Order: sequence, then structure tokens, then C-alpha cells
Amino acid sequence: MIMVIGSNMTEAHPVAATFIKNAVANGAELIVVDPRRHKLCDYATLHLPLKVGSDIALLNAMMHVLIKEDLYDRRFVESCTMGFDEVKEKVMEYPPERAAEICGIDAELIRSTARRFVSIKPAMLCYTLGITEHTCGVNNVLTVANFQMLTGNMGMECGGVNPLRGQNNVQGACDMGALPNVFPGYQAVTNPDARAKFEKAWGVKNLPGNVGLMIPQMMEGLVDKKIRAFYIFGENLANTEPDIHKVEHELSSAEFLICQDIFPNETTRFAHVIFPAAAWSENEGTFANSERRISRVRTASPPPGLAKPNWWIFKEIAKKMGHDWESDSAQELWDNEISVLAPNLMGIKYRRLEGNGLQWPCPHEEHPGTCFLHQDGEFTCGLGRFTPVDWTPPAEVPDAEYPFTLSTGRRLYHYHTRTQTGRCEGLNDLLGEESADISPQDASTMGIESHEKIKVKSRRGEVIVKARVTPEVPPGMVWMAFHFRENCANWLTNAAFDPVSFTAEYKACAVQIEKL
Repeated sequence: MIMVIGSNMTEAHPVAATFIKNAVANGAELIVVDPRRHKLCDYATLHLPLKVGSDIALLNAMMHVLIKEDLYDRRFVESCTMGFDEVKEKVMEYPPERAAEICGIDAELIRSTARRFVSIKPAMLCYTLGITEHTCGVNNVLTVANFQMLTGNMGMECGGVNPLRGQNNVQGACDMGALPNVFPGYQAVTNPDARAKFEKAWGVKNLPGNVGLMIPQMMEGLVDKKIRAFYIFGENLANTEPDIHKVEHELSSAEFLICQDIFPNETTRFAHVIFPAAAWSENEGTFANSERRISRVRTASPPPGLAKPNWWIFKEIAKKMGHDWESDSAQELWDNEISVLAPNLMGIKYRRLEGNGLQWPCPHEEHPGTCFLHQDGEFTCGLGRFTPVDWTPPAEVPDAEYPFTLSTGRRLYHYHTRTQTGRCEGLNDLLGEESADISPQDASTMGIESHEKIKVKSRRGEVIVKARVTPEVPPGMVWMAFHFRENCANWLTNAAFDPVSFTAEYKACAVQIEKL
């Protein structure tokens, strides 16, 4: 059994989607939970087209059914988890009839889906940004975890909660400590012992013990000058952040802005200094993927012109600041620093990464790596923690002036802001401009033909874009991507953020459509 929620895998993760399709062909059942009827729904046993931003209400209602009908995994819950009574009390407030009013899914379909899901083990749950890119994104993830613990699908192969990482090394960046709250290997900056260890290893004193800033806080700090210098490494923020007018004001306010990237892009226009970086295929190193598998990357071609490996650029800047960092290659960085300082990576050495790589945790050099987490119900913190969560609506909902909900994502033929794919003629031939997906019902009501140009407007901006009339989109919804600059969805999106993760609510804002 596989449930895919908040993920258009066929376009955003086409390789992973192929594995799902193959599993279905081999007899697996697939449940897709998504407002749109995208291509993966063609392979699904069930498709639940819930309203944008109502995931918590739906999952709470499914848990309500499982507890009320005594279908949950009582043995796993009693022996491997804590906080069940609190979650039970909360989900009892979400009978399917109440959830149906919020999410638009029939109460009996909610019941039958819950029963069907628990009838098969193992059951895997996959999600992507359709879960996290909400003002309730953290609560969405907690609810997904509640659901899988309740069904006992944790600590087993082909089970668990599986966030599909959106880029080739997102997991690796987090593993290396590219987060404001942890050192490499997820060691908390608030932990005095962790700080002491890294102070000794790095030859510094008084590492900060406070959690650092998130991207929205950094960018707002450029305007009020709380942030004096801003170093952007491999990000095109001028296209990827919500409300581009706001973002451009913030970037143009920077006192000193540094960009490090493989190509010029919309963000490098604001930079005072640009460092040309080597691309992934022009560099030695490692990637870590969604299943925590660390793989070798080898140089396929030399970097052009002045471009250098990222680690080399950072090392040279450090040298100008009076620091002489010893490691002088990707292998030395890994073997002498990363694997020495991060307990869950200690057993991973370069010589062990031939073939299919290794999955962390891998605590010593005889360890084979960890295929799946929480085996036998043993969680990192001991027992799995249930967290009761309430549904909350998006920060901006449709009204009389802006009657449609805009949701955003990726299209198959392009990647993010087209810094790379926009330079490929073949892909531009396949998809050369953005469109706004609208339902046949809304198109008929407004007299809009497919490929006709329309204006899509929010409280923050407006774009002129071709309409794509498609039954994939339900009435009342508009769907766009952010690949093309001129009609990028982020001229329209709302700079409202999850209060914990500071992830933006890209998946929901209010817009109006105008026939030109």
C-alpha cells in the first residue's frame, strides 16, 4: 500500500514516480491525496481531491475512524509510542462529517479510505511540498507522522514517512548543517557539549548558542540593516521567494551581497560580488538522497573559465580571513572532518562509497548502513511522540474580490527557475512559456478558451499568461509554476510563513482571473 499526499510525483519526481508505477503494476495499491487529478492518479486505486490546505482535517478524520472502529495498531501504539491519549482526544473532534465540510471529501469515502489503508501492511506514505509549503506545514508533517504511528507503519521496510526531497542534494545540505539550529550531523547548536566539540575541531572560541535566522528573517533584515552582508550560495531567491516585488526591494537594500553560482540569474543582478562555481558534474564530492544514501560524485568535465569547486572558494575566503583549513579535496573533507565530527556518519569513509553508497546512520566502519529508520519501533528520542494538531485555514482564502485559490508547483520539462534547463533548447521547445491551469467549468463560465491569454492577479501583483484548460484542476482553483520570469507564480504568492519552519505558503493564496 502506498499513499502519496501533496505530491505531483510524475512531474516533480519522475524517477521516483516510475518506481511507484512499477509497484502498482506488480500489485501494490496506491492512494493519491491531492486537489488536482494529476497523471499519477491514473495509476491510483483511490484519488481524494481534497481542498487546498485541508490535509490535517482529512488525516485527523481518518485517525478518528481507525480509533473509533479499533482498527489501529494497538500493539505498536502501546509499546513504541507516547502521547496517544492526547491525540485520541483531539481526533475525536474530527468525525468524518465535520472533516467533509472542511476538505470537501465525502464522509463515507473518508471512512472507506481509512479502512482500506490499514488493511495492507507495510504501507508507505510519501509527501512533498504540497504538505510543507503551508503556514501549517510543520503541523501537516506532525499529522502525517501521527497517522503512520497509529497504523504501525514505522520501523519497517517499505513503510514510514517519506519526504521526497526536491533537489539532488537537499538531504546532504541538511546533513552538513546548512540549517540555523544544528551543526553537521544534526547536533544542536544549543547543546554546550556539541559547541565545545566544534570549537575544538574548528579552532575557534565562543560559537553562538542561539538558533540562527531563517531566510525570510535574513531578507527582512537587509531592509532594516540588522543584516549587513548576505551570502547567497546556489539560490535564485529573486524568483523562488514569494511576492517578488517584496523580494527585489529586500535584495536591492543589501549593503553587501555576494552570490556564488554556476550561471548568472535574476538574483546575481543585485550582487556586489559574484563567485563563479563549478557545477556538480565538474566537481568531486558526495550527494545524500531521500533515503539518506550517500553516493560518490565524480568529475565528468573540468569547470570552465574561472569557475572553481565550492569548497575551494570557501577555503580561499577563509585564508584571506587568516584561517588555514587543512583539508584540500572532497575526500579529505569527508574522511578527516565530516565523518569524524558527526556520529551518524562516522562509519562512512570514501573507500566505502564505491558501488551503491551507504545509508546513514552508519556509526562505525564495520556497519553496513541503515536501510530504514526506527527498526523495531526504536525512535531517536526513545518512544515515538504523538502530537495533537488542529486544522487551520490558509493565511489567505478566496473572497468576492479574489474568488480563486492559486496553488503552485513544478512542471515536468523545467527545473525551478530554469537557471539550468532554460539554457537547453530541446526543453524550451517542449515547454517555452508558463500557463495558468484552470478547470473546464471555470473556463466555460468566463468564456475563456485554452491557450487564450488571461490576467491572473493577487493582492501583490499580476501576470499575463496563457490559459491551460484542463480537467486536472477542480473548479475554483488556478495552478501555476515558477519556472518563467515574466509570468512567474511568485509575482502573486503570499509572503506568509509557517511560524516554526518559516516555509512560505506557496500552495495557497487568493487570486482573480480576467479575460483579456
